[in-house]
Amino acid sequence: MTDCNYWLLAIRPKTLSISVVPVFVGCSLAWAQVGGLDVLVMIATIATAMLIQIGTNLHNDVADFERGTDDPLTRSGPPRVTSEGWLSAAQVKHATYTSFVMAFLIGCYLVWHGGWPILMLGLLSITAGLAYTGGPKPLAYIGLGELFVWLFFGVVAVSGSYFLQVGRFDFSAVVAGAILGLPAAAVLVVNNYRDLESDRAVAKNTLAVRCGRRFSRFEYALLMLAPFLLLAGLHASDAVSGLIGLPWLIMPWALILIWRFWTLTPGPLFNRLLAGTAVFQLVFGFLMGLSVMI
Repeated sequence: MTDCNYWLLAIRPKTLSISVVPVFVGCSLAWAQVGGLDVLVMIATIATAMLIQIGTNLHNDVADFERGTDDPLTRSGPPRVTSEGWLSAAQVKHATYTSFVMAFLIGCYLVWHGGWPILMLGLLSITAGLAYTGGPKPLAYIGLGELFVWLFFGVVAVSGSYFLQVGRFDFSAVVAGAILGLPAAAVLVVNNYRDLESDRAVAKNTLAVRCGRRFSRFEYALLMLAPFLLLAGLHASDAVSGLIGLPWLIMPWALILIWRFWTLTPGPLFNRLLAGTAVFQLVFGFLMGLSVMI
């Protein structure tokens, strides 16, 4: 592979939709309420969100390598570029900080547009991205990974995107973010379930390691099914039309993914399930955003 292929592998493009969909949903809610969008702000929000996720992914790659978590001989997930020696730790660290600096610079425009609430959300997001696998108590190593994803790729992302368009926070954006963050967290559950044994061996105490496979199977099912039930909460907002049930069209897909999670043997097959869960979250978010715009 070329260096370009290695960098694409490092940033994990198949899951980047997790950072884009919340912006779409937040902007959809804003458009439904005010009848228009600031397109430049929306583009800057998407760019910032993607850069924070890319920086987090790169930092995860090099930080796990330095902690001895990723062993190329036993890893069943996609190969990690640092542990494989395809890119040096110094290169990946430089790219990590470059991503976060670029996110900060674009974020300065968003802060100028949205004020101190956006500054606080932006700094908190970057700090959390670094703390996910960095620092003395990495979030991913103490069982807080799913909470991190739900909060920052759900509640914070949707609410922040909405605020940038409307200039205020709203109950509908918080609820929508809470809903969308659930299938985003399910993506991480797939990853942690697949890697349970190797994570346990290096004291990476994910929720799967702490609570076991049976718990993770029920956790995944809950994260995939609860969003459909919680859609009713959006009826509390005047921004939502009668088509809020549109995401229910993909309920059978959720059931298929749950069945696969429960029946597949943990290992390389879970890589396709992880990608499928990310695509599910993308489609669910698109349908939810479309519901409030029609």
